Amino acid sequence: MTDAPFIRPDMKAFLDMMAQVAGPKLADMTLAEARQSYVAMHGIADRPARALPVIRDLACPGPNGDIPLRLYDARESREEASPVIMFFHGGGFVIGDLDTHHALCTEIAALIDLPLVAVHYALAPEAPFPAAILDCEAATRWVAGSPAELGRTASGIITIGDSAGGNATVVVGQLLAASPAAVPVVLQVPIFPLVADANGSASMAAFSEGYLLTADTMGFFDAAYGADRADPRGFPILGQHDTAPPTIVVTASLDPIRDSGRAYVKALVDAGRDCLFLEMRGVTHSFTNLRGAVPSTQADLERIIAAMRFMLENPA
Repeated sequence: MTDAPFIRPDMKAFLDMMAQVAGPKLADMTLAEARQSYVAMHGIADRPARALPVIRDLACPGPNGDIPLRLYDARESREEASPVIMFFHGGGFVIGDLDTHHALCTEIAALIDLPLVAVHYALAPEAPFPAAILDCEAATRWVAGSPAELGRTASGIITIGDSAGGNATVVVGQLLAASPAAVPVVLQVPIFPLVADANGSASMAAFSEGYLLTADTMGFFDAAYGADRADPRGFPILGQHDTAPPTIVVTASLDPIRDSGRAYVKALVDAGRDCLFLEMRGVTHSFTNLRGAVPSTQADLERIIAAMRFMLENPA
């Protein structure tokens, strides 16, 4: 019998509360119910959104029609060119939208003082793999070109995303390394990302039930999205790592897909790339959206922002 894993007291209180909530599992819900429950959970568990001078909805052309975007900025206007953050939301490429991660995006934009553009990519199963990735790539290329509608001049791109959005973060970095956009990706920040197939991993075995993200939910997302297991756009651990931009990989110690993020760190180190690794101990998947219910995770987000500042201010 192995020792029980460390769980922070505020995280345990939240997990205990969630265990008391009677209701169907995500995998047993209709799509509409699953999407609404994700909105509801973030509404209950996250901190309130910050007020910012600029929160503006935009759209850009995509391979299958316009892609909704939302611009966040702690400054009304910017005279100088700066990196622009591209944010890709989590939700297994099945649930999630601009509103589920709105509070988090306001927090990131306020803390790092850079413009941030959140992307509402097409969701599965209506638009299965690789539709989401194609939308994320198209939106990133559009922002990199500093279009007039943005009102900002991009000197580089920072990609960041949680979970499925962490997968998109890595894939977009690989796609733009192979075929450059108008400005380069200067930093990528995959947060508890699915980079390698998590099935059969030690973390999946240890945390498949009772730690927010479950094996059942992962199976539900996997079946709906239908990523090709031989395609690096689905599992970017299969892609090329020797051209990866500077990277901050963030994992959660109680996450069934934790080992996927760790495997990506090893791939980057083996390829000789600049990489900073943060594993937040005692918390689960989705901790960045639990900052109200699990107050200690606000400090985790602030550590991520501090790491981003460090990497941007000390380029290789």
